[in-house]
Amino acid sequence: MRTFKRILVTGGAGFIGSAFINFLFKNGPIERVVNLDLLTFVANLKNLAGVEKDPRYRFVHGDILNSALVTELIETEQIEAIVHFAAESHVDRSIEDPLPFYRTNVEGTIALLEVVREFPHIHFHHVSTDEVFGSIEEGVFTEDSPYRPNSPYAASKAASDHFVRAYAMTYDLLVTISHSSNNYGPSQYREKFIPRMIYGLLRQEPLPVYGDGVNVRDWIHVDDHVEAIWKILRLGKIGEAYNVGGKNELRNIDLLHQLIECFAKVEGQSTQKYLPLITYVKDRPGHDLRYALSSGKIERELGWRPAHQFDQGLENTIQWYRHVWK
Repeated sequence: MRTFKRILVTGGAGFIGSAFINFLFKNGPIERVVNLDLLTFVANLKNLAGVEKDPRYRFVHGDILNSALVTELIETEQIEAIVHFAAESHVDRSIEDPLPFYRTNVEGTIALLEVVREFPHIHFHHVSTDEVFGSIEEGVFTEDSPYRPNSPYAASKAASDHFVRAYAMTYDLLVTISHSSNNYGPSQYREKFIPRMIYGLLRQEPLPVYGDGVNVRDWIHVDDHVEAIWKILRLGKIGEAYNVGGKNELRNIDLLHQLIECFAKVEGQSTQKYLPLITYVKDRPGHDLRYALSSGKIERELGWRPAHQFDQGLENTIQWYRHVWK
């Protein structure tokens, strides 16, 4: 088992990155966590209110493309591992303007890898997505499935994965990679599906569903995801990738109905009050029909399994957003 007490987290003010930092302070023997974040529109330092005054925590406002800054942080903070969350991640935005996704996800990852070349003792964990594999009608993606990205976002993450693997092989770097399914939970930015629907329900606004709503996604609670990353960081085989799935496959329209039922129950209302809000809109270009990951490898080798029951996790998420937004 590897032990890391001094960790640099990129994108640590985002949804998953902040969940990881909060997890570290609750579960890890941590001496120092440095959070490097550019604070784009999806970042929220309030997600880290519980650790911001901890003397072991340091926030740095900066860009992962600033190699001099990253080098300075590694040297001054004696960093042992980098966990790389920083990314542009919204498919719709990547369709409208792919270039920021190339800059952050590809160039940003390469910039970090170039720095790590100068510090070969550092373990570099790269957080990726199931979308690099494209769409699958039957069965599940394994870590050996071919890459077939279908959106600019997915292509940028696929490219970053390839650079991580190539740098590891070419320069003998210590790397691991994880691919997760769709995350949900408190603090997620409002443009993502679940918080967007909850926001609409709270304000009784239209709930837009792409196409006929039959696109299937697998959902994992963010806390289960970050626990898996911590397992991979300490126990995962160097140079290996691990899929992290939630085993909660749902069509978008079925998830929305479940959200409505849960929300109505919490509000003490009838579902009939909210069902008319469902609005079908034009499908987005290149919309993948189904994602599905096999988590068999991480379960067998590292002993990880998702702990959150989806129904309860969804209700807790709704309650959190009701408290914040109502």
